Amino acid sequence: MEKFRIRTSRRQEMVDITRFVEESVRKAGVKRGLCMVYCPHTTGAVTINEGADPDVASDILMGLGRLVPDGLPFGHREGNADAHLKASLIGPSENLIVCDGRLALGTWQKIFFCEFDGPRERTVCMELIPGGEI
Repeated sequence: MEKFRIRTSRRQEMVDITRFVEESVRKAGVKRGLCMVYCPHTTGAVTINEGADPDVASDILMGLGRLVPDGLPFGHREGNADAHLKASLIGPSENLIVCDGRLALGTWQKIFFCEFDGPRERTVCMELIPGGEI
């Protein structure tokens, strides 16, 4: 398993981590298999979505904010219940196919770490599972 650290700068943001994951796959030399990207934080998440237009990430955060606003009378006393709910909606991990030594991402797809309770330093874990030849 490989880990890398991310420093977020806002309470909520989507950080493109694609290059970190791609570099790890390249260094590992895995030609075929699966790559799991995992967030071990209860107020962070990992997703794959369009990375060409930064408005997409802004729209996702805005939509999540409307689904789960941060001023509701939550029982969680830390004041970040909305962050826990948003992280649960997005999910802690993504699995990607590795083919010919590269991530099988679509043309516009990027991998994002989703911060919902920043700014802070976060860890993202990655595990490569080599596959056999067909």
